[in-house]
Amino acid sequence: MPIVFIVDDDISVRESLESLVLSAGWQAETFASAKDFLDRPRGIAPSCLILDVHLPDLSGLDLQKRVVDRIDMPLIFITGYGDVPTTVQAMKAGAMEFLIKPYRGEVVLAAIENAIARSRAALARQAKVMSIRDHYASLSRREREVMALVVSGRLNKQVGGELGISEITVKAHRAQVMRKMRAESLADLVRIATRLETAPAM
Repeated sequence: MPIVFIVDDDISVRESLESLVLSAGWQAETFASAKDFLDRPRGIAPSCLILDVHLPDLSGLDLQKRVVDRIDMPLIFITGYGDVPTTVQAMKAGAMEFLIKPYRGEVVLAAIENAIARSRAALARQAKVMSIRDHYASLSRREREVMALVVSGRLNKQVGGELGISEITVKAHRAQVMRKMRAESLADLVRIATRLETAPAM
């Protein structure tokens, strides 16, 4: 079930947001400070983080910097001070929404719904990349060499020439690469290789 994390030092705000989240059928976890939130073990579930800009220890913007790698957890800022520079800074750093108090319940729920949809998509992409990495890890050193040359556009004969192996051996390695990488065509293998290169480290 999706989890909505709420970080706000005002208990009345935490409680009202928590009841709003629960009424929509999501899980809610509340924290009075950024440190309390950071102390929580990281899990893998669709989620989003609602946080106040002004917090007692780390500010909301500081917390945002600490969790910037968590692309599966979109951020929604709430504040009583709608100053434009802070809003711009938060949005540039990747915040999804910036809500000014007092906010309407339906506006918050719509923001959470969008954030959770984005979180699900990010988790699905991460799972796909992990699967591709697992497949790539199963390749032998020679198969990786063949794959690199094949996706760079070399023909079997050229691959054989560069690696000092026969064309028949190249074909055998290439078939193994296609099978292990779950690639249905050369174009598919090129796409997979591109995803491997561009995927962020985990």
